[in-house]
Amino acid sequence: MIWFLVIGLVSGWLAGMIAKGGGFGIWGDLVTGVIGSFIGGFLFNLLGISTYGTIGSIISSTVGAIVLLWVIRMFSHVAPAAQKKE
Repeated sequence: MIWFLVIGLVSGWLAGMIAKGGGFGIWGDLVTGVIGSFIGGFLFNLLGISTYGTIGSIISSTVGAIVLLWVIRMFSHVAPAAQKKE
């Protein structure tokens, strides 16, 4: 259970960095990563891709979290943090 949360935290942070939105704080990264792990597992299963081990879990969770962030940003009108003007 704790390992699942650690993988979710890492993948949420990676997705935030890759999607150019920055991190979302520890709780936001954790939630994004955990939800992304379900989405990534579903998508990889749908495509017939199997992942094994910790690295495979992080990769599939990160892909799912990026998809989640893409969908959220598609339906929200808030600009990503990288594009906000101060």
